[in-house]
Amino acid sequence: MRTVAVLWILSPLAGWAQTSGILAGVAEDATGAKLSGAKARIYNVLTGFSLEATADEGGAWRFANLPFQAYELAISAPGFATLQRSVSIQTGALVSLTVRLELATEVRSVSVHDSAPILVDPDRTGSYAQMNRQDIERLQIGGSRGLESVLASFPGFAQNANGAIHPRGAHNQMTFVIDGMPVTDQLTGAFANSIDPNSVQTVELFTGNIPAEYGSKVSAVANITTKSGLGAGRPIAGTFTANAGGFDTLSQVTHVAGERGRVGYSAMANSLETHRYLDAVSLVNLHNGGHSHRGYARADIHATPRDTLRLNAFAGRSSFELANLRSQQDAGMDQRQILEDSAFSAGWVHSLSPRATYDTTASYRSAAARLLPSAGDLPVRAWQSRRQSTFHTSHRIGYTAGASQFRAGADYQRFPVRERFLFQVTDWPDAPDHLLPFRDDPFRFDKRAAGSLWSGWTQNQIRWNRFQFALGLRWDAYRFLSRGNQWQPRIGVSYLVPRTGTVLRASYNRTYQTPPNENLLLSNSEEPAPLVDPAVRAALGGVAVPIRPERQNFYEVGIQQPVAGRFSVQASFYHKNARDQQDNNSFFNTPIVFPTSLARIRVNGVEGRVVAPTWKGFSGTLSFTHARAVSTPPFTGGLFIGNDAVAALSAGPFLIDHDQKLAVHGVLHYTHRAGWFATWTTRYDSGLVINPSDPDEVAADPDYSDLLPYIDLAGDPPRSRPRTIADMAAGYRRSVDERARWEVGIHLTNVSGATAVYTFQSLFAGTRIVQPRTVSARLRLFF
Repeated sequence: MRTVAVLWILSPLAGWAQTSGILAGVAEDATGAKLSGAKARIYNVLTGFSLEATADEGGAWRFANLPFQAYELAISAPGFATLQRSVSIQTGALVSLTVRLELATEVRSVSVHDSAPILVDPDRTGSYAQMNRQDIERLQIGGSRGLESVLASFPGFAQNANGAIHPRGAHNQMTFVIDGMPVTDQLTGAFANSIDPNSVQTVELFTGNIPAEYGSKVSAVANITTKSGLGAGRPIAGTFTANAGGFDTLSQVTHVAGERGRVGYSAMANSLETHRYLDAVSLVNLHNGGHSHRGYARADIHATPRDTLRLNAFAGRSSFELANLRSQQDAGMDQRQILEDSAFSAGWVHSLSPRATYDTTASYRSAAARLLPSAGDLPVRAWQSRRQSTFHTSHRIGYTAGASQFRAGADYQRFPVRERFLFQVTDWPDAPDHLLPFRDDPFRFDKRAAGSLWSGWTQNQIRWNRFQFALGLRWDAYRFLSRGNQWQPRIGVSYLVPRTGTVLRASYNRTYQTPPNENLLLSNSEEPAPLVDPAVRAALGGVAVPIRPERQNFYEVGIQQPVAGRFSVQASFYHKNARDQQDNNSFFNTPIVFPTSLARIRVNGVEGRVVAPTWKGFSGTLSFTHARAVSTPPFTGGLFIGNDAVAALSAGPFLIDHDQKLAVHGVLHYTHRAGWFATWTTRYDSGLVINPSDPDEVAADPDYSDLLPYIDLAGDPPRSRPRTIADMAAGYRRSVDERARWEVGIHLTNVSGATAVYTFQSLFAGTRIVQPRTVSARLRLFF
């Protein structure tokens, strides 16, 4: 395992990927003459990351937007031996190299290590994975699905409707950091516009031993680096992609990028129209059309050799119908929802010295949602308009000294929120008596408030012999509808067994998960008291209680193991216990979902992932996840309207709907050097917990009776039945003189045409059906 040991010696300690790094160099021959046209390639076998560049007339080449990690670098030129070496990018500061190539007649190759691929990462003390632009394109996520659908291929996620994912037994509680800007909104189809995968260069996913710089919602953290124009090698380049598929789906993505001197830019515009915008609520896809428009722009400016500036802008708007049941369609229901968001951020990285950096980011994000009712709504009518904004600023310093890498920072967030809501009973024959007054006089709600989160943190990564220590501490001060402070140790250790290349690791995290802001004012207010059944009010001790941040203890042990020099195997076991567990509840029979909290949750999970790096054109991954999530009432925060499940939820511990015995996700990809490619994806889910509905009542309900074969109401607890869904993509890319010109492809979703449900009459998610067999085609032009 010599390669792993060399990497252990050469690479500095793993950093915290809030920004990306830059590697630049000059290629020379033995006399010092510059090698114009030399080829440079930087790659990481384990993560699949790879970039190529061509040296200019002065022999200079450059790679930008590099995630913080160890790499292999290969420099080649006609008539010269290829030079290979290990490099490590761990800060936003520019790393410069001068490489000297020897004549091929004198030596075949120059390398500082053997050629065995690096299949483990000894610096990682917690669960970590990475996905790159090429991997995202291979999955060819279509429709309204965002980046969450891509992340579902990693272990640790239970897949739910509308692209929603539950990380390690949590409802959501996930942070996306986009070029240093944290986004903690619930980014699913019904809550907010998702992050467009087309704008992403790399995704780094942390699910274990979360670095101390991340807070607020950290059941999982996705650190996203968007596409940059640096490295384009010309003033303008780009792609135009057109897609057409089932359910009258049409979409296009236009991306342009370029660089000139010290400035690089990248911009993207995306539009979509489809008649299956969200997952359907019945086997017949009714009233489910929608369209969306998204865009982003990024500029990178190397102002001086020690200063780099980055500017980002994002915007999106979607308008779509809310899917109907058959009875709702017959009644003429025509509810629609509109989601809008915009964001701006600016970042500055300054090299204080070759070993020290300072970086800062300031950002603003605003997201709005509107629910538009119709005359045919039943059994109730609801209207809503809400907006939440986030102002964020962060400051970080980093210093590397020998085997230690120290980093510290401070963050401030302010989040103003406004919610307006109207509720009216329309056609509800069995409406409770306390709701009858709202037939003629709608319930109205209008409130605004603002909160803040102050944070400070420090993290030190220390290497000692074959050990790696991650020592972090974070402090949060939350000030909103509830108030609280929390110290949070984040500590981890890994050990490399050099003879076998095995990496053993263990970690403990204390986390402080702040409540979701979506509909938080409604959930924490006394105004809805008339809507709450008096019996429920008595059972729960009131109408609404301010939701406190969830306090978690998280323990994890894991292993990395190279196998046969071809595969990397990772496995982990984790245990999480938390107080004031956060979840959601729906507002009667409306699409409005608001937060609640229960006394405690306990989650145990086992996960694994096998990575097969590219070999003879083939590459693949196989992930498995087992999670058991047990919640314990009573409710400790939020508004609980009450329904048939109140007694069950208040009786004692129960398996929450995130609980799933087994999920397996496999991806196999093949690329032929002639340009042909194919991807096969298969996912198995053993079934999420569903509502304990009465089978006789379901059989008598024309809206749901045909779903009985796909659910197990007799189970303990009831679950959706197991499902296996396979997708396939294939195509051809035409290249001329090593430059791509055009590409065509076809994508088949749900190859077998399996019928299955994600959830059924869920207290928190309703009923949603898995997408049926769908065919789409793609044309991409490169310029």
